[in-house]
Amino acid sequence: MTKRRTVIIVDDNDMMRGILRGMLRGDEYEVIGEARNGVAAVDIAERLKPDIICLDVMMPEKNGIDALCEIKVARPETEVVMITISADPATVQQAIQNGASGFIVKPFNAAKVLDTLAHVSARKPSK
Repeated sequence: MTKRRTVIIVDDNDMMRGILRGMLRGDEYEVIGEARNGVAAVDIAERLKPDIICLDVMMPEKNGIDALCEIKVARPETEVVMITISADPATVQQAIQNGASGFIVKPFNAAKVLDTLAHVSARKPSK
């Protein structure tokens, strides 16, 4: 049996975090932490060392792109999937250039979320 991938969910909306958490229940992923903003995301990523972070683009205190940059410097091995309401080309390009592994567009579609995380997980062998 392969090890479950550890995941942190970062979104300033409690309901969005809950929806994602529900989608990730199962044998493949274990949600080990959540955060409401980019400042907390950087901190929790360093402390919990997840395999994957689902990171909202628009958040208070520190946006997702800035948090992405800090997380990838500290933990380049962590896969970061951006969450956004609007996947405009400039945001997508900026995120990819700074190390994002993929995008999930709101509103969430469970099949798309799981497919995106499976694709990201396939890039890195299980521990």
